[in-house]
Amino acid sequence: MSNTTAISNVFKLIEENHIKFVLLRFTNIKGKEHGVSLPVSAIDEDFFEDGKMFDGSSVEGWRAINKADMLLMPIAETAVVDPFAQIPTLSIRCSIYDPNTMQSYDRDPRSIAIRAEEYMRSTGIADNVFFGPEPEFFLFDDVRFSTEMNNVSFKID
Repeated sequence: MSNTTAISNVFKLIEENHIKFVLLRFTNIKGKEHGVSLPVSAIDEDFFEDGKMFDGSSVEGWRAINKADMLLMPIAETAVVDPFAQIPTLSIRCSIYDPNTMQSYDRDPRSIAIRAEEYMRSTGIADNVFFGPEPEFFLFDDVRFSTEMNNVSFKID
């Protein structure tokens, strides 16, 4: 799908689903999800070329306050309607760029994955690399807790 087609699909999703907000999503180096929410009125054709500035110092392990400016570059192909949002919201994945150099940020997991795939291709080791999250969870037979005036406790079995 071309970028022009993907951008057209974003505006189609916005119109058909009466979208009110757009959530720009990205992940930090530790795998924590972050997002910047914008009113849908802030989204136009230029948005996909210019991106959205944000404060990188608010993301743990990224930037110092004196070099905090970073750029979220939305990837139109990733746009999906958030099925869990109370207010109609479109979620779009973003890559992170340094606005001074317009180079991808070296601590952005998406950038790291892209560079890893490019390295694998350049060495002839592989043509494609597949990455995925590592879902973790725990199953408990029983969890009990108590909250009283002077006592809080829990028991996990």
